[in-house]
Order: sequence, then C-alpha cells, then structure tokens
Amino acid sequence: MKQTTLRHLYIDELEDILSAEAQLVMALPRIIAAVESKDLAAALTCQLEETEGQVKRLKEVFNLAAEPAQTKTCEAMKGLLKESAGVIADIELGCVRDAALVGACQRVDHYKMAAYGTTCSFAKTLGYDEQASRLSASREEVSKTNEALGQLAATKINPAANMTPIGAGR
Repeated sequence: MKQTTLRHLYIDELEDILSAEAQLVMALPRIIAAVESKDLAAALTCQLEETEGQVKRLKEVFNLAAEPAQTKTCEAMKGLLKESAGVIADIELGCVRDAALVGACQRVDHYKMAAYGTTCSFAKTLGYDEQASRLSASREEVSKTNEALGQLAATKINPAANMTPIGAGR
C-alpha cells in the first residue's frame, strides 16, 4: 500500500520495527548458543531481554496510536540475520567467530538505532509525545547495548581473536 500521509508512513515504520524486533528475538538464542565467550553470551542474553522489552514497548506505542500491533516483514533485519547465520556456518567456534558475531550484532543495533530515530522523529512531528518518548527510550537502550558490545570487543573479544594463529581453521 502506498503511504499518503506521515501518519500512514509512521504506522508502516512501526510495523517494520516490530517485525525486526520479533525476528531478533527468534535469532538471538541461536547466536548466543554459537558464541564461546561467556562475557559475550551474557551481553547477548541481556540484549535478548532488552529486545523483548522493546517489543512490549512497541506494542504500547501501537496501543497509544489506536492501531493493531501488526508486522510488515522487515527485509533489512532478515538480511542482517542471514549474515549472522552465515558467520555461524562459516567460522569455527572460537574467538574469531565471536568477533564476527559482535560485528553482526552491532550492524543490527545500528539498523535499530536508525529505525527508532526515524519513527521517533515522525512521532514528534505528529505531536505524539508519549509515543516519541517510548521510541526514544528504546533507541537509547539499543545505543547503550551497542556501546557495551563495542567495549567488550575492544577489550576482550578482538584481542583474543588477534591471538589466533594465522591459518588456524583453514
């Protein structure tokens, strides 16, 4: 359906984000099971819990907008998660895979930050202050998670991956 008003576009974007979050909730347990680092598994478990909370918050936004909480398949998230599955399939369990999965998860976070930022801007323009506040809260959570993953990568995951001998696993 063609979007003819900002409100239509806003609801369409909310449906896309809800799909993205639902896909991520389904994929994170597989990603968690595929990492070696206990610290990374713990961080991703926290991300899963936050994502479940973001789904709940999105449903609240739909309720405030007097719209049914439905999804429109988010092709971007589908592609990002396909890349994560490729990492799991192509890289042996260990610190190099962990480094690759941090990168994959950070790409997901960047997508989510952009999506929440856009919808928050639409909500503000439409005068939906309470909805904008909830969307902004989710964006802030994602940003903090992204920063934590980056810090973990810089201090533990990437240095461990750098110690992997050249040619290992090939």
